[in-house]
Amino acid sequence: MDLNRYNKIFLIGIGGIGMSALARYFKSYGKDVSGYDKTPTALTNELMREGIPVFFEDRQELYPADADLVVYTPAIPAGHIGLQFYRNNGYEVRKRSEILGAISANYYTIAVAGSHGKTTVSSMIAHILQHSGFGCTAFLGGIALNYNSNFILGQNDVAVMEADEFDRSFHRLAPDMAVITAVDTDHLDIYGTKEKIDEAFAEFAARISADGLLVIKTNQSIRHALPDIKKVFYALHDNTADVYCAGYRIQKGSYHFRVSYFGEVTDGWQLYTGGFHNVENALAAISIARALGITVENIREALATFKGIRRRFEKVYEDERITYIDDYAHHPEEIRVLIESVRELYPGRRIMAVFQPHLFTRTRDLAVSFASELSKADEVVLLDIYPAREEPIPGVTSQIIARHIRNIPCTLIHKEQLPKYILSHRPDILLTIGAGDIDTYTPVLAKILAAR
Repeated sequence: MDLNRYNKIFLIGIGGIGMSALARYFKSYGKDVSGYDKTPTALTNELMREGIPVFFEDRQELYPADADLVVYTPAIPAGHIGLQFYRNNGYEVRKRSEILGAISANYYTIAVAGSHGKTTVSSMIAHILQHSGFGCTAFLGGIALNYNSNFILGQNDVAVMEADEFDRSFHRLAPDMAVITAVDTDHLDIYGTKEKIDEAFAEFAARISADGLLVIKTNQSIRHALPDIKKVFYALHDNTADVYCAGYRIQKGSYHFRVSYFGEVTDGWQLYTGGFHNVENALAAISIARALGITVENIREALATFKGIRRRFEKVYEDERITYIDDYAHHPEEIRVLIESVRELYPGRRIMAVFQPHLFTRTRDLAVSFASELSKADEVVLLDIYPAREEPIPGVTSQIIARHIRNIPCTLIHKEQLPKYILSHRPDILLTIGAGDIDTYTPVLAKILAAR
């Protein structure tokens, strides 16, 4: 697919994190880019400030008739007026994953996959490459705070891409190097069973070039099905791994650690983004960077300047009485790691976890696991399920999580009630958790906490 032959590109669902990165990519190459999304957000506002027109009404007369390429996200329903208009009138219409696949074919591609952690690892890799002078173009699944963007334009032929397993999108990519952070049960609406998820990740690994590299966390369920290529196994504490953390300490909210890389132990590593899981994520990024020939000194210096990603253990507000952290966690394993990290960083403090479940199917399939991990907080507040691309499922509400919460207070409220609820309560640690629109309340909550 020759992307150079398209000049006027329209994106349906342009406000999505992956779609907006594509919009910025095309805009950087001088293309005429515009798009539609359901509602205005901070991200669509940023796109418009960058000169990319966006409209929010699904009316046929608003869609540009002279578009020569239409790109859509799988979150867009089949009955969408704009999507039907373009399909019914012979326009070239492509999924986002197809476009990303076409781009990856023209780059030396480093693809980062996994049930969780892929945004952090891909952002770390991109930052190391940029900070060290190696350079790269990057398509990220979150806003990297060092660049205030989910897209980085490089000057070489290396690209870092987040490889999304939803809708089997990562099977479109052509990786030269890849990372797999975790293979856990998720997206059962797509795959049906854990076995099918394993098959999909194994197929992704099989797409890595024969002379390429796979960096993968140890003890994954697909280990027996990996291709016969060079591999690096990493883990936080597993000293049988090729790369592992040889010890760490916490100092003023940051992690200071040692790294064992194929038996070579180096000290002086620092990471200022919260959560011990980010030390493990850093090990994956270090493995890729070292395989590219970047020096230990340059990698270490880059990681020490890494600011993190918006909504990944993001410290929104802190004073001597309260700490407020916002996190994108939307899978039980992510919530486990988040709460355990907070316990480690802030021992003895009372945690209120406010969780907005994401998707009816995920809530239905993982309700017991969600409850088990949320019960590790001191108090839970559950908001209504954020539907995203799904229609409601009878009987599936946040109540099915609440009924399994054990031994701690659990309250169900609508998101509009959240500011008033926080105003009347006094947690030591406030966590807002979820992949929906809960983050739209972070400025309000931070203001309430500061005023209190």
